[in-house]
Amino acid sequence: MPTTTRIAAAQIDSRLGRVDTNLAKILARTADAGANGADLVVFPECALTGYQFGSREEALKAAQSVPGPATDALSSVCAELGTHAIFGMLELQGANLYNTAVLIGPDGFAFKYHKNHIPFQGVDRYVDRGDLPFQLCDAGDLHIGLQICYDIFFPESSRVHSLLGADIITLPTNFATMGVVERAGFIINTRAIENKVYVLCCNRVGEERGYPFCGRSKIVDPMGVTMAEASTDCEEIIYADIDPGNARTKRITHSAGEWEIDRMADRRPELYGIITQPTQKSP
Repeated sequence: MPTTTRIAAAQIDSRLGRVDTNLAKILARTADAGANGADLVVFPECALTGYQFGSREEALKAAQSVPGPATDALSSVCAELGTHAIFGMLELQGANLYNTAVLIGPDGFAFKYHKNHIPFQGVDRYVDRGDLPFQLCDAGDLHIGLQICYDIFFPESSRVHSLLGADIITLPTNFATMGVVERAGFIINTRAIENKVYVLCCNRVGEERGYPFCGRSKIVDPMGVTMAEASTDCEEIIYADIDPGNARTKRITHSAGEWEIDRMADRRPELYGIITQPTQKSP
């Protein structure tokens, strides 16, 4: 039995509000990744819809239900290839509008996540905040902690996913401008090493309404080492073959009986109570 799983990040340029065009690209790149043996391919945040909407009303025109037309179309491709795909979109659920990431597998729609941490920028100015605790989803035997963009700046998100048993944290993003991408890059590797999990960040390229998106999607191993990284300005798919067992074994033995660490077992949660206190607005 193979112990590795091939994962992929599909760095693309989405067109604002052009859902049919973006969906066609998502379907094509999923087929490309599946043909190259990927068991899981991840797309950027709001890959289906674009991100820089100027009002809630404008964003609502691009939103879809989940399940809906886009998830149904991708389900057919995933069923044919026997692969899984995660992509970002705007979801209309009743009167609510969510920044959502969806997992599709060979059996169809499998899971959705509403972005919990909402910055004041782009379409996030107009969406409703997710309010469900973080949980895992599965792609075959791979246990996934699904986050979206700004979530990665909050270490609690990744720690909760890791405590739940995540093998990998997947992060669809829309990091704009080079400075943000560089700073976020440090955080991605940090989240991997501090939780001993794989992290896949899929950013986008292109420009929307004056905001340049600067790529540099990456896949990082549980020791914080970058396994694959994309360019700053090209559409491309990057791949890595990962062994989930490396994330499931938390104890690191540098020298048996002399130098051993376990970042899960060595925690002191009794000292961290302030983390769960209600938040207050900064002055």
